[in-house]
Amino acid sequence: MFAPTQHEVRAFFCGVFAKSASGAAVSQGLQPIEALALEWLREHPEYASDFADVEVALGKDYKDGSNPFLHLSMHLSISEQCSIDQPTGIRAAVEQLIEKKDLHEAHHLVMEELGRMLWESQQNGRPPDGAAYVERVRALL
Repeated sequence: MFAPTQHEVRAFFCGVFAKSASGAAVSQGLQPIEALALEWLREHPEYASDFADVEVALGKDYKDGSNPFLHLSMHLSISEQCSIDQPTGIRAAVEQLIEKKDLHEAHHLVMEELGRMLWESQQNGRPPDGAAYVERVRALL
């Protein structure tokens, strides 16, 4: 399991943003995870200033507001969960939700449930309950 540090996550998203802004994303190509991150970066232009300067991003405290790095990390997590169907059933549940909502809106709804699952895991000192998470996503239908 990959567990990047806060610094690595912020540097990653800032790096993808920089490649896109400079045109390097087209000329040099992107790794698949970078291409996926760029798709979500483009869905959130309101965060552009947060990704424009890596030095500022590395030192910024997001405790009093929304954290764009966490937000986009959750988009990536949901995308990856769906691509490998882990936890089992998440792909079908999200695909059914996308039939009723657009992809971005569906992700935001699923994100709430992902956050809830992780919070409950931390509170209970147990592994995340993937089956309950999938059931809550299905309940969004």
